[in-house]
Amino acid sequence: MKRMRVGMLGLYLSCCSLFASAQDHLFSQFFNAPIYLNPSLTGQFDGDLRLNMIYRNQWSSLGGDLSYINASVDVAVPKLAGGVGLSFNRSSEGTAYLTKNNIAATYSYSVGDDDFLASFGLQAGFTNRSIDWSKLVFIDQIDRRLGYIEGSVSAAQLPEISNRFFFDPAAGVNFVYRNAMLGAAAYHINRPDESFSGTQAKLPMRIAINASFKMPLSYNYNYLEDEGAFLIPSVVYYKQGNVSSISAGAQFKYKGFNTGLWYRTNQEGGSDAIVFSLIFDIFLKRSDTEKIRLGVSHDATTSKLNYTNTSGTTEASVGYEKYWPNSTRTKKYNGLRCSNFF
Repeated sequence: MKRMRVGMLGLYLSCCSLFASAQDHLFSQFFNAPIYLNPSLTGQFDGDLRLNMIYRNQWSSLGGDLSYINASVDVAVPKLAGGVGLSFNRSSEGTAYLTKNNIAATYSYSVGDDDFLASFGLQAGFTNRSIDWSKLVFIDQIDRRLGYIEGSVSAAQLPEISNRFFFDPAAGVNFVYRNAMLGAAAYHINRPDESFSGTQAKLPMRIAINASFKMPLSYNYNYLEDEGAFLIPSVVYYKQGNVSSISAGAQFKYKGFNTGLWYRTNQEGGSDAIVFSLIFDIFLKRSDTEKIRLGVSHDATTSKLNYTNTSGTTEASVGYEKYWPNSTRTKKYNGLRCSNFF
């Protein structure tokens, strides 16, 4: 009976992903997917080259696949007063293998100094949405007593379209003043049509607003330095169509160690999950000019789906940052202090 309930719940969620208003996935480790959070963060880090990858396995005990990947590479280009980047996103949802692949190029432009920095980002990409109709099970393939009839073929008339391609732009702004940061971004600005049936189904814009504050836990604090211990409260507000969510929490950071606790609401304004994260920065050189970042987080579901049915959600991430030999940027921050907030 338990397996049947879990299977029915998985089938329900698969149907929701097909027929409900499409929603983008959200990463609990939003700070390890910077371009996905805000394109204006492109090139905003302590280094010349940055690579990030994050994998999310959502509600692992449910039937069907609910997995998400974001991978990005961005480079700081002082001659362009900003940075350029490339990002890739993939999602796979439900037993019908509803997948979405997106690849996009990003550019950001920054002005400011050590006290204040304003960044403006643009992103242009293409998205492919596809589905395997043969994986769906219809009512005429189910027996009341025996359940699904193996090898049966439904008489339902399926749509002829199983792939959609569309242009997918985004834009964002981000401001840093001393030890405070505030940013906003909009994705799917053109509201592309992603319908398979021919009936128009526009993808709603996704709005993300992020804010962070770096609080020192030691005396003689200089906001341009990264030594000592810090508490970093952050909040991210998401809205897409008639659905909104808030992720709020704080991280404790000490040198290469970072741990965080977060609370996220669901679309109804109720509790969705409590998130715990662990991040480790491994510096490969004494001058701190090259590092690897490893991260893991787990969402404990607190919504009506509950943790027993879902087994929660797990994310794993890996990142890499370095300076070029004889870099003109060097480790002087030069206003590029966004990475310090995470």
